[in-house]
Amino acid sequence: MLRKLYDWTMSLAATRHAEKALASVSFIESSVFPIPPDVLLIPMVLSERAKWLRYALICTVSSVLGALLGYFIGAFLYEAVGQPILAFYGKEDAFDQVAGWYNTWGGWGVLFAAVTPFPYKVLTIFSGATGLNLVTFVVVSIIGRGLRFFLVSWLLYKFGPPIRVFIEKNLGLLFTLFMVLLVGGFVAIRYVF
Repeated sequence: MLRKLYDWTMSLAATRHAEKALASVSFIESSVFPIPPDVLLIPMVLSERAKWLRYALICTVSSVLGALLGYFIGAFLYEAVGQPILAFYGKEDAFDQVAGWYNTWGGWGVLFAAVTPFPYKVLTIFSGATGLNLVTFVVVSIIGRGLRFFLVSWLLYKFGPPIRVFIEKNLGLLFTLFMVLLVGGFVAIRYVF
């Protein structure tokens, strides 16, 4: 089954709709969707290595625009949803304390989440809820997401065929590792926040 999914993703990566799908997944992943755009980016670059720069740019721009959606979800839905829940538990002050710390150091958190498998959407929403400076948020998001997607794309461009062979030989192991990192990122959220 995993092999069929891999083959389907590789075939999707070569269709005329691949760039739209990549942009959509990159956008929505930054605010609500749990699956990272690498699922499409990797096979797209492997399938057309000369377009690595274009694909990285699509991922970066779409991801930062999606991050702005996450930021605004946090900024505008916090009062309607989050604040009443904290008030119910008598924890209004706890949020203010965390927000103060986050607004001083949150740019580093956004950078960390933008580059690593940590769920980026959590910090995009939290950044809006705490009122992290929007310029800081956007600049750090561009740097972090750009670094991540351009590095991945360049590595695939540079070392494409051996990486493709490696992925195809170790598909089960890589899928397991991906799932561990994905779930681990969500588990880490419980301990960080």
